[in-house]
Amino acid sequence: QPWTSKAKPNGKKPAAEEKKVYLEPEHTKSRITDFEFKELVVLPREIDLNEWLASNTTTFFHHINLQYSTISEFCTGETCQTMAVCNTQYYWYDERGKKVKCTAPQYVDFVMSSVQKLVTDEDVFPTKYGREFPSSFESLVKKICKYLFHVLGHIYWAHFKETLALELHGHLNTLYIHFILFAREFNLLDPKETAVMDDLTEVLCSSPGVGATGDGASNGATGSQNHVKER
Repeated sequence: QPWTSKAKPNGKKPAAEEKKVYLEPEHTKSRITDFEFKELVVLPREIDLNEWLASNTTTFFHHINLQYSTISEFCTGETCQTMAVCNTQYYWYDERGKKVKCTAPQYVDFVMSSVQKLVTDEDVFPTKYGREFPSSFESLVKKICKYLFHVLGHIYWAHFKETLALELHGHLNTLYIHFILFAREFNLLDPKETAVMDDLTEVLCSSPGVGATGDGASNGATGSQNHVKER
């Protein structure tokens, strides 16, 4: 399994370090909807926990993939020679556990193709009635969330200016809040892993009224619901 990406401070103080544009109040206030997020992530009474994790993880994968695709033309081997978030650099590990030095777009490609393979694998994310989830399901969901978090972090760190120029920062913030609150609700992300973005998480997820924001919340929610019905 290539699921052991290691983070290592790379010693160099990145250029962007001087100012995190994404922390500026006029940007952190931006959302695309007003929605009670806390309610959106809670496990509905009639739904099985694994079903809920599966449908939401799949939805987050699609939304984060979409968000990355909006800036992917700016994320190149030249502009992003390493997969960096703040002062942390991530490496990919292949199936044999061998460290792969790769650019950010290569890393994101590894993430997205691995996750795509998992969420479309009937043995891992069963959609047919009566099929069981594997016993390793929760740990796989945690790994998927870790990698999706790296991608979100990289968009903020390296491509927030482009996101602003496209006026998609409200979408990004909303997606980030929904994702982080969902991960918190089910303990899917290691706090050590997410520490790199703590300043942003603090502003976005503990601001008053965060209960009242959403991730295309309506889309996210309806998307999940349909997904559940199909299963």
